[in-house]
Amino acid sequence: MGKIVDKLRGRKLLSTTLVMFTLAIGILLGTLISGGANAARQQTAAPDATPLVVPSPVQVSNTFAQIAKRVAPAVVNINTDAAVRQPAVNRRRRSQTEEEDPREDLFRRFFGNPFDFGAPDQQQGNQRVHNLGSGVIVDPKGYIITNNHVVEKADRIRVRLQGDQTMYEAKLIGSDQETDLAVIKIEVKKPLGFAKIGNSEAVQVGDWAIAIGSPLGFEETMTAGIISAKGREIPNMGGPRRQFQRFLQTDAAINRGNSGGPLLNINGEIIGINTAIISSGGGFEGLGFAMPSNTVAGVYNQIIKGGKVTRGSIGITFLEANEAALRVYGAKSGGVLVNEVQPKGPAEKAGVKPEDVIVAINAKPIKNGEELVGIVADSPVGTALKLSLLRDGKPTDATVTVGDRTEVFKEMLAESRPEPEDSRQGTEVMFGISVANITRDQRRQWELDETGGVAVTNVEGASFADDVGLVKNDVILSINRRPVTSVQDVRNLQRELKPGSDVVFRVLRRGAGPGRPGQWRSFFLAGTLPAGQ
Repeated sequence: MGKIVDKLRGRKLLSTTLVMFTLAIGILLGTLISGGANAARQQTAAPDATPLVVPSPVQVSNTFAQIAKRVAPAVVNINTDAAVRQPAVNRRRRSQTEEEDPREDLFRRFFGNPFDFGAPDQQQGNQRVHNLGSGVIVDPKGYIITNNHVVEKADRIRVRLQGDQTMYEAKLIGSDQETDLAVIKIEVKKPLGFAKIGNSEAVQVGDWAIAIGSPLGFEETMTAGIISAKGREIPNMGGPRRQFQRFLQTDAAINRGNSGGPLLNINGEIIGINTAIISSGGGFEGLGFAMPSNTVAGVYNQIIKGGKVTRGSIGITFLEANEAALRVYGAKSGGVLVNEVQPKGPAEKAGVKPEDVIVAINAKPIKNGEELVGIVADSPVGTALKLSLLRDGKPTDATVTVGDRTEVFKEMLAESRPEPEDSRQGTEVMFGISVANITRDQRRQWELDETGGVAVTNVEGASFADDVGLVKNDVILSINRRPVTSVQDVRNLQRELKPGSDVVFRVLRRGAGPGRPGQWRSFFLAGTLPAGQ
């Protein structure tokens, strides 16, 4: 019995031993197979590759960042508001979609309406147009350079500084349509950061160019590119009012709203004021244009001194003649071929004639029209210039006295619609208007035969005058049947009026009425003066 038990125990132990041995063999084989598989996978990836190691942070070139930190606080966002007024008799006849925006200017031809940021407001029968643009502070006292097309005709100009949501009221110091530049000023009770002016003559094609502004309403936007051309004229600009527009061309991204902002060099100096783009669809296409800083500085200095820009003129138009034309007229190297001589202008008085070739001014050779315009325009009015001429191939001289360009080319530079010279500085009077006396020269320029009257230089939106239909450039002949011949007459009449008084204006307006383009038409505007007027 005991032997049988021992045999059973031996068999059980043998079975257990065999089981354990089998398990050990299985584990060993599994380990070998797994290790072999892992080894195989490691070998089929990239055995010769080196792992990447992220380096410690190291400061790379931060030139642009430094410029942004230093100059961006001097770049401001400009908001303007203007009323597009229509005569009361026509307001109810035209829907909002039929209203035309008279602020259309040369930039519309490049990208439609450059200021179209939403539908205008309709108030008291008026459209109100809101524009956005940029500007740059150049004086810590709050003087700002921008584009004239950003602020022209604005009833209200407001400025927002970087990091400050306050809307500061701005005053227009002066503007220059021929370079599309303007100077405005804000009053802030602290010194302001400002950008330094650079020398655009030092700029070379291929230099870095940096633009800062508020394109499409996105403030503090900075873009970079290069200067792609100098002295560029924009195609189809034409006309004498574009004679002083020679731009720096850049591929730094410039879009709507960048107008008036600075174009900077790699030192963070202003080398231009961003003015226009050429675009088939209204977006950035790599063709941006900035007025050179040397021109900007000259315009700015004149505006802060006298509120306007005065340029010299000798009263000629000219052809940019090619070498063949110059040879035909007797010039061997360079010169300016006179096309027309302004009647009664300085050149005519000095004896200059069409088809003369101007080859030198004060013994300095003149190569082309740009050089001639630069010398004459920068000469103070009244300066005597000695012109060296070729007439029929023979040399002759003429001494010409420089005149004021706006007087010499008065008709050519005048707007299609007459506008008082002091249109922004008329005397504020009752009814929500500003008026100015009309000079004899203005009457002649406007072809205004009627005597008496005062010119309306501004109409406040939603005012009594606005409600009855008065518009800028109207001529008020009488108020309540009493003739008006001066600003003082209007003041005297307003003292007699009280809230609730009936007021009747007899008004002249040019081109007001079908079939009468360019002619003056007389009509009446009337209303009852409300409280507060």
